[in-house]
Amino acid sequence: MPNSSGNAMFRHFRHATFVEWLVLLLGLVITLVGLAFVGGGVKLAMLGGSIYYAICGVVLVAAGVFIILGRTLGAFLYLGALAYTWVWALWEVGFSPIDLLPRAFGPTLLGILVALSIPVLRRQETRFSSKGAV
Repeated sequence: MPNSSGNAMFRHFRHATFVEWLVLLLGLVITLVGLAFVGGGVKLAMLGGSIYYAICGVVLVAAGVFIILGRTLGAFLYLGALAYTWVWALWEVGFSPIDLLPRAFGPTLLGILVALSIPVLRRQETRFSSKGAV
């Protein structure tokens, strides 16, 4: 008899709290940004431009998916991509605040939200592991 509770991978959303839904939304936003980065980054790299966007996009997609699945690995992947973004931005424009703003402001804001989501993700991981979910 088929399981009427739906896909086992997403079964934990049935009893999710409001904050857990917000973390899910954050993961979705990060995934969509990552997909845009991959698409645009591959085009840019093919034209001889920076491969930053393609590399960062792949990491963002993985981070977003792991966050959607309630894994802290997603948060740490995003924070690693954020560190990579800052290194790239500083290498590209130096310490000019006006030039750093468009390169680092948005990712840093998302990074703050991701860092704040780590306790929620840890709680979700603990709950999943205690119920036998992988």
